[in-house]
Amino acid sequence: MTSETQPTDTVLTENQTHALGERIRGGILTPDDDGYDEARTIWNGMIDKRPALIVQCTGTADVVAAVDFARENDMEVSIHGGGHSVAGKAVTDGGLMIDLSEMDGVRVDRENRTVRVGAGALLGDVDHETQLFGLATPLGVVTETGVAGLTLNGGYGHLARKYGLAADNLTEVDIVTADGQVRMASEDRHADLFWAVRGGGGNFGVVTSLEYELHEVGPEVYQFFEWYHGDEAADRLAAFRESADSAPRTVGVLPFVAHVPEIDEFPKESWGDPALVYFGCFCGDAERADDVLASLTGGGEPLADLSGPTRYEDLQAALDEDYPDGLRYYWKSIYLNELTDEAIDLMVQYNDAAPSPLSTVDLWWLGDAVAEVPQDATAFWHRDKPFMITFEANWEDPADDDANVEWARDGFTAFEELPVAGGRYGNFPGFVEDPTDMLFGDNYDRLVDVKTRYDPENRFHVNQNIAPRTGDD
Repeated sequence: MTSETQPTDTVLTENQTHALGERIRGGILTPDDDGYDEARTIWNGMIDKRPALIVQCTGTADVVAAVDFARENDMEVSIHGGGHSVAGKAVTDGGLMIDLSEMDGVRVDRENRTVRVGAGALLGDVDHETQLFGLATPLGVVTETGVAGLTLNGGYGHLARKYGLAADNLTEVDIVTADGQVRMASEDRHADLFWAVRGGGGNFGVVTSLEYELHEVGPEVYQFFEWYHGDEAADRLAAFRESADSAPRTVGVLPFVAHVPEIDEFPKESWGDPALVYFGCFCGDAERADDVLASLTGGGEPLADLSGPTRYEDLQAALDEDYPDGLRYYWKSIYLNELTDEAIDLMVQYNDAAPSPLSTVDLWWLGDAVAEVPQDATAFWHRDKPFMITFEANWEDPADDDANVEWARDGFTAFEELPVAGGRYGNFPGFVEDPTDMLFGDNYDRLVDVKTRYDPENRFHVNQNIAPRTGDD
């Protein structure tokens, strides 16, 4: 199994690349240049694509020049923010990769409680600056995740139940559209574009900076990180289901089934066994934390308990070692209207059958602040779903590609057959096998209208693509 495609035969002359170099301050890399292989390599080790040209942008002017160059030379465009796209959409074979990784500045406006973030910034970059003032915006759960890609597809994290999606906390973006124009999109300016980028992905242009609302969080929170033996998973997930509706919004927990790692924090006799894990945080009164967690887990003695007060930055980094650069990844998600016994049984069954001990089946706990935003208020549609299942196939050896992808797809298919399951989440799309409209529900036609207005030639299609209307439509 491989995600590679054959490169196209895009050939650029020295004069063409020299002319582009005169228009930008950043670097230009072709396949013959030192640093090219490093620049084209992204987080997911399954992805091995070779752009004809990489433009390493230092600012919006460079992005405009790159977009214009791609349009003038009819080149396919990919957009590299953090490079954390599990489907590998940050890089394209034979086209032009717009690399924003140097545009990673973060500026906090403490008085107005906002933060301005460059599109190359990572989640950890933002947390580091905002936590200086005891502030945060809802982002993801791994610090090396690119902020822009996470946000444009919605963005779940520890704070979602209280403060919503990353996209819900956007106040404005700067975006270079297909015509090379720089537009500031907000509720008051280019409101249709602002509506679309909050959940519509990278379909509408190159976002160069994002501004978010900030909230009082940290600098210390209470981390939940308890491991139970897999034999207890069904009963404990049933207890979680019963208590989730009454839990305070100050708690965010991600239960997942996994296998016990072979490290000293765990009893040696349990190494390699199936496990149920509760990971997350509590931002309320620390004295209540144990009782809140016990209600969600069913209580009792865990195999290992790594819970306790911690810095918010450390909470955000707690899973980083589990998702290193170069590991092989295939992730796919589906929403649940209800956490049924059948869904719990499937989680346990497929965890037991996982070909890699690094893989997990995750149960994302949604609702509350996310669900309170009307479904048509932003492009992000699946707000009404209380849970989401994610198959995370993570493994090391390329020889195991087929077995691990097949495991995730088989499990996903089993969930699809449940009457309570449906829809898709843009940040965990497999290799983008499914129809794009499954992400957007009744918002899809409106997204097509916005796409047609700002990108009528579908220049930005290396994504979960929303095709513009044509004269025949």
